[in-house]
Amino acid sequence: MAYKYSRTFLLRKLHQLTGIVPLGLFFFAHMFTNSKAVGGEASFEKAVQDIHDIPYLLFIEIFGIFLPLLFHSIYGVIISGEAKPNVITYNYGRNWFYFVQRATGIFLFAFILFHVLNLRFGLMPGLNMTPVAGNADLAYDIVAGEFSIPWVLALYILGVAATAWHLAYGFWLFAVDWGIVIGQRAQKYALYACVALAFGLFAVGANAALAFVRPCGLLPEILCEQPSTKKTVMPKKV
Repeated sequence: MAYKYSRTFLLRKLHQLTGIVPLGLFFFAHMFTNSKAVGGEASFEKAVQDIHDIPYLLFIEIFGIFLPLLFHSIYGVIISGEAKPNVITYNYGRNWFYFVQRATGIFLFAFILFHVLNLRFGLMPGLNMTPVAGNADLAYDIVAGEFSIPWVLALYILGVAATAWHLAYGFWLFAVDWGIVIGQRAQKYALYACVALAFGLFAVGANAALAFVRPCGLLPEILCEQPSTKKTVMPKKV
């Protein structure tokens, strides 16, 4: 028997899939790389250089990150525009989760655009004008220079929080909608696990960001390697 699926159904499934597979994996890898900052400048810049040395990196970025991100972001905004939040009328936990998922999606659309222009391409006048791409030996100084600005650091920590929640709750939605987690009890415990994952990802990401302005971030310095004493002269911003 042949099954027919509507275009909306297929687009929503693709939206969920792109959020979990390429973008979710990229976020985990991104947090791992950023966490190298707790080991100091040399450790972080080696991690960035390792990424730069990946064969066919440009194609991986275009087809594995930027295009899935573009689709997921734009279609996510469309879905959010169609949503009808009812958290005031029906003040239940899952209604709030639904609302926060849509709100974080809209916020992340703007934040990721800022992040890419700021650090990936160095195209933010008045802020960073030196791209991390192609400047692995300056990567630590570039990020540390941006994070020394309090509002920029706060924005990035908020971005990590929004991404951690959006991804973790997205895992739960994916598991439920795709029939991986069935039954009320199983879904409840899966939700607990995803909330714990969100807090864990936020803790790792926030500590990685703070490690650029304070050795080891919020962790005791004894737990981290001593930062490198290498000094790099930053190119002047234009």
